[in-house]
Amino acid sequence: MTHRNLATFILVLSGIACAIPFHLSANEPVVAPAVVKNPVTPKKVKFAGREIDLDRVDMFERMDRELTAMAYTHGNTLLTIKRANRYFPVMVPILKANHIPTDLIYLACIESSLNPRALSSAKAAGFWQFMPTTAREYGLEVNEYVDERYHPVKSTEAACRYLRNAYDKYGNWESAAASYNGGMGRISSELASQQADSAYDLYLADETSRYMFRLLAMKMIMEHPSRYGFHITADQLYQPLEYTTVEVSEPVEDWPAWAQEHGTTYMILRDNNPWIRAKSLPNKSGKTYQVLIPTEKSMHRSTQHHHTYSHDWIR
Repeated sequence: MTHRNLATFILVLSGIACAIPFHLSANEPVVAPAVVKNPVTPKKVKFAGREIDLDRVDMFERMDRELTAMAYTHGNTLLTIKRANRYFPVMVPILKANHIPTDLIYLACIESSLNPRALSSAKAAGFWQFMPTTAREYGLEVNEYVDERYHPVKSTEAACRYLRNAYDKYGNWESAAASYNGGMGRISSELASQQADSAYDLYLADETSRYMFRLLAMKMIMEHPSRYGFHITADQLYQPLEYTTVEVSEPVEDWPAWAQEHGTTYMILRDNNPWIRAKSLPNKSGKTYQVLIPTEKSMHRSTQHHHTYSHDWIR
């Protein structure tokens, strides 16, 4: 089509559009758009026992960005809070036992939304999103049959070891958290080359630069969800399950058959033991694994015990 023909075609279309009658009745109600409220960004926020001053322009705007984004990512934020009711009672005591500030639990929340099956495109897995090499370095078994990155207890213990090492290296928790995203080598190099003491003062790639503020935003929202428009009732929280523990120290030729023998199904077995990664377990070393089988009572909403980890989560 030539430029002249194209111009003629556009004029014809314009004429047709102008000829189409458009009427808005005076009696027809005008629907106002939904009110969108910007969450309030505080002047200061406390994290891991330290008060973070947000008066500096860049600190305020980075915090405001993450708080605004997270407050309106409704689905993931809601699911994280509901899942926390099931997993915080398991994970938080491990942080306390290892002398890690409990605020670091929010690192798992931003890493995986507490999805026990979380797997990134880069192959980081589990609540704490360990890469295979780092997982093995911190004592987790990772192979085609067993992947302890998906084990809530063992992966949390490994995360504690990592965070303690990072804290001992940097002397503050924000740099330890930044290294969890960017790697210790990178954070150490940038702290030295930029002559800074804290990751808050580093110029980093956008993802890592935002990471500490996502951590702060998640803490703020999860401590008081209703302030950010999240209204949850107690019965909507995911309840902790109760288990019978079976120790397995020998090979398992067929997990589906093993599940049937122990009064459950393969689906329920895998759901509650996500570290099992295949239908068999060679276990040539004779290692002892603890397999969790949920009780019948706890598997039904009508008969399970109800617990609320934090009453600030519910309305």
